[in-house]
Amino acid sequence: MKKNQNLNERDYGDLVGLNKAETADKFGKEQVHIWRRSYDIPPPNGESLKDVVNRVSPYFTETIQPHILNKKNVLIAAHGNSLRAIMIKVGMYKPEEISSIELPTGSPLCLDYQNGELIEHYYLD
Repeated sequence: MKKNQNLNERDYGDLVGLNKAETADKFGKEQVHIWRRSYDIPPPNGESLKDVVNRVSPYFTETIQPHILNKKNVLIAAHGNSLRAIMIKVGMYKPEEISSIELPTGSPLCLDYQNGELIEHYYLD
């Protein structure tokens, strides 16, 4: 087992510790929606999803991908936005699509590779 901070959840900056109602009261509902669902607009003092992709991608390429290329099974346990970043990195989704993707909690997502190329993805029940 290997832990790495590059797979940590997105840093929401000044929104951390506030619930949805508090963030809407403080910054406005529309602005909070932009921060949470846009790809490249970060909340104040936080990360955008693009920032997360930039953080996760080198770790994926250097640490995870070599195992995949060596035909090893890899289990990645991470937070939703880190997993979304991986989905973008491996080409499952484009940045403009990812904000509409819902990841079910506790349902493993399987990615099947052949010759180093992603050929199929599916959820296990």
